[in-house]
Amino acid sequence: MIKIITMNIQFLKDLTSCDINDSLKELHFQNTFYAFKSINDILYLIYSNKNLSIIFHNLIDNKKIGEIKNAHLYDISHFRHKYDKINHRDLLLSISFLDNNIKLWNVNNLECLINIQKVNTYGFLLSGCLLEENEQIYIITSNVVFWGACVESIKVYDLTGNNIKEINDSNNDTFSIDVYYDKKLLKNYIITSNNEYTKSYDYNNNESYHKYYDYKSREHRSIIINDYDKDLIKLIESSSDGNIRIWDFHKGLSSKKTKIINEELYGICLWSNDFIFVGCKDKNIRLVDVKEGKIIKLITSNNSINEYLTIEK
Repeated sequence: MIKIITMNIQFLKDLTSCDINDSLKELHFQNTFYAFKSINDILYLIYSNKNLSIIFHNLIDNKKIGEIKNAHLYDISHFRHKYDKINHRDLLLSISFLDNNIKLWNVNNLECLINIQKVNTYGFLLSGCLLEENEQIYIITSNVVFWGACVESIKVYDLTGNNIKEINDSNNDTFSIDVYYDKKLLKNYIITSNNEYTKSYDYNNNESYHKYYDYKSREHRSIIINDYDKDLIKLIESSSDGNIRIWDFHKGLSSKKTKIINEELYGICLWSNDFIFVGCKDKNIRLVDVKEGKIIKLITSNNSINEYLTIEK
């Protein structure tokens, strides 16, 4: 059962009875979902199926509105969306874990804008994201350490597909990668998580910024920045040991650790300054008061896969 949550914690759509149900039955580990609101206010659900297609579903009208057939050679494992203000279009990044390729699509006409092949020479492509600087958009890819200690860097591509730079201070497999723009400092940062720690990088100086490390933690699954409080930028992460950890982003110091549940935690997203959603291994979603360290609502989702919980405001 796949459901999208609105800001008043109500289920907007139950898709098990929709026309996409047959496709949902074919899902397995490598398939993924993504939800976002487009430039023309369409609330999209994007998902992939066993035929390696990308399906575009309108959640308001409850209709399938587009499909890209044979989008990749192997299962699609990652989506990211960004609005391109210069060209007034919605961009969708898709990644295949096994074919090691990245593709960028124009959501408005389903055109493939870029196909970057074999991003990593020695390993797999685990994640990626989109970064905006000086009104230009760039593709950021995750790094990997392959067997035999062959190290792949974080790579940066422009929208013509050119590899414009790399960040080489990467020494572990990146499960998740994202970007954060500090409006006060007018600087972009890259944040990554792996099986041992979370790291940040100064994008402009092309160097490591901080390592957020707790020797008791393992498998950092998801990361997000909370900048509601301008005097304390918080890096919030979930991990497989059931903890949510909060760090002072700019100092690299631990601010708070909260044991949520004896379950592996996966995707997280902000509700407000003090509340976050977190997807758990038991296939339920929890609303957590991170200030008090308490679960305040359990949202059961039956057979939903919450490993990559994504809710865009």
